[in-house]
Amino acid sequence: MSDAIRTNTGQWSLVVLRATQNSVKVWAGTLFSTLKMPDHARIELVSPDHTVVHEITKADWNRPFSYLRKRFYVTASFDNLQPGTHYKINFLRRIEAIEGVRDESWQQLRTGQFETLPAQLPDSSQKPFTVGFGSCFYNHRDGGQAAGSYKALYDRGDEAVKPAITFLTGDQVYLDIGFDSLSFVNSEIRQRVADDYALHWQALGSILNRGATWMLPDDHEYWNDYPFYDSLIPTLLTLKIKQVRETWSRAAYDGVQRVQQSPRLDFFKLGDELSFCLADLRSYRDQHSFLPDADFDRLTHWARSLTAPGVLVIPQPLIVEENKTERNLLSFKQQYQQLIEALGESGHDIVLLSGDVHFGRIAVASLGPQGGRLIEVIASPLSNLTGLNGIATATPSFKPKKFPDPTLFSIPGWSAKPVRYDKSFAVSTKKGWPLSAYPKARTREHFMTASFNRDDNGEVRLKVNAWRVRERDSENLPARDFDEYEINLK
Repeated sequence: MSDAIRTNTGQWSLVVLRATQNSVKVWAGTLFSTLKMPDHARIELVSPDHTVVHEITKADWNRPFSYLRKRFYVTASFDNLQPGTHYKINFLRRIEAIEGVRDESWQQLRTGQFETLPAQLPDSSQKPFTVGFGSCFYNHRDGGQAAGSYKALYDRGDEAVKPAITFLTGDQVYLDIGFDSLSFVNSEIRQRVADDYALHWQALGSILNRGATWMLPDDHEYWNDYPFYDSLIPTLLTLKIKQVRETWSRAAYDGVQRVQQSPRLDFFKLGDELSFCLADLRSYRDQHSFLPDADFDRLTHWARSLTAPGVLVIPQPLIVEENKTERNLLSFKQQYQQLIEALGESGHDIVLLSGDVHFGRIAVASLGPQGGRLIEVIASPLSNLTGLNGIATATPSFKPKKFPDPTLFSIPGWSAKPVRYDKSFAVSTKKGWPLSAYPKARTREHFMTASFNRDDNGEVRLKVNAWRVRERDSENLPARDFDEYEINLK
């Protein structure tokens, strides 16, 4: 609405969630406890030729966190959209008329924009289909840099690298940081989880309202090494108490399900040329597996059924060493091996987009005798940990040397082959200083973009760029960290 009142609306959120070729889902509301629930609000979907209005009454609002009476949200779905089309979103509330003071009016709370998925993969004469992705956002010293750099690239960047959609692959919030984690009081645990989400969603707002966003949780959406609680980290010692653990787990799960709206599994395709799968490999772990059997079967079925290159989005990488201190995917050896076997069965290349490990890196490994390859691209962190927690920062690892790691297991019919690491496509690092906010060497804050199109020979072309969050070029766009990485997929 062009005549909507504009005011300071920084505590409201508008998130464009998953989009398809013909639909979109939108999340709107507030995660702050200080705002009044509107009696009447609306979400407007604006296209070049018409506007569709989703009306919201007081009865439509939901609570993002159980047992907390403040904070509220609503989701709205819009269908019958056109593929590859740009749309705007407006979130407004009605301000009632006051006799002699003002007429009834509408206040614009937040705006957003997105594109529906294209019907097929663009060819070389068109702008590519670009995914922005990142992980590990610790808000303490971000200062708006992550969202500001993403906003600049989305709003003013070259069309060849402008993200159409976004994948946030874990640790969008750090719920287990700080000595307030030691609280034994249920209400304090719930309020701390909700407050952390409010601050992080406020800081990430310019990412969440630009292009459809899929979010996958990792452990810090819950606690370090979730769902296990055998850690000796001092701030997590209260997890040994069942009542604390259950309250914390429930509040964190509310955040994943109601705020992040994370899918357990999600799939979409761009024509017959490229297939995507997103999998939450964190929330449903037990002692023996990272996904329940039925869901794991759906994931491996997707991999075995590929008729074109695939893109797998998960919160932890596959090309890893065994971790003795906390669990990675390799800790669940049976499902890990079965997943790798399934990924290699079609003979098509798999692009894996992931995070978690606090460094950025591209690695290429063989996927068995059918000739497929695993192109693993890690983007982490969006914002580094600081202070005592800064001991968890990291620089790129170039191990294991072979994949699958022959020292741990073998797959019948496969031979372990060297992993190709090109250090020129690892995100750069900075030194740490013991008495500073960053006591250890660390990877520069960044996000990445992965662009896909069909080249003149009909092959799928992938281009990857890494963008520094805290450095800008002469046009105030995020600076590139390394030269563009290119590879043809089969």
